[in-house]
Amino acid sequence: MQRFVDPRAEPGAELQSYDLSTVLDSEVTIGLLANGFPDSVRFLDCVEEALRAALPGISTQRFNKGNASILAGDQLLDGITKECRAVVTAYGH
Repeated sequence: MQRFVDPRAEPGAELQSYDLSTVLDSEVTIGLLANGFPDSVRFLDCVEEALRAALPGISTQRFNKGNASILAGDQLLDGITKECRAVVTAYGH
């Protein structure tokens, strides 16, 4: 006999709202950060296409951590902060 278990559990941590936002206008540069897993760059290609369709005139700047097993370094994060008003991060599989 097989027994199926529902993997969902009640959250153990208190929920916190995410309050960061920015105005997305034609002057905005959005960073696209791939984490280094396979397909993370390809996924961001699709995200970029959707962003450009929804927000004509935006600029994008691509970044790639290159190695999914390490943290993004200060130099990379400083570059994103200086060049972009918002950033989308992507995980591959």
